[in-house]
Amino acid sequence: MAASGKTDATGLDLPADDLDITTFEQILEMDDDEEERDFSKSIVYDFFTQADGTFQKMKSNLEKKDLGQLSSLGHFLKGSSATLGLSKVKDSCEKIQHLGAKKDETGTHDETDEDLILKKLDTVIKQAESEFKVCEKALRKFYEQQS
Repeated sequence: MAASGKTDATGLDLPADDLDITTFEQILEMDDDEEERDFSKSIVYDFFTQADGTFQKMKSNLEKKDLGQLSSLGHFLKGSSATLGLSKVKDSCEKIQHLGAKKDETGTHDETDEDLILKKLDTVIKQAESEFKVCEKALRKFYEQQS
């Protein structure tokens, strides 16, 4: 994950492909107080907790080889990530969803080799968690600067 040094109008230091700034700015527009940003901060910080728990569940279900549950967890976190504009996390979670459904990463072809699926899931889950941590760090910094 290379840091781009790109700073947008919000002051977030994230590459454009990590964060859909238009989507995130829509969340910020819901704040009553642009100085405190209590509303958007609560949404974002709740997501952090949710994502951490979901990644733990993913790891547990990977150990159990529960592909159906992994697909569901990928779908769930994909939606939450998309709501905040976390583009890379959303894309990786979509791959988790497809792989758990015994499809290739694009969801277009059936995949029958469960060992291969589990290996790919391990890689994509780690990738998604890493992408999440990059966004989490930048968003926490953003909200600390707002206080």
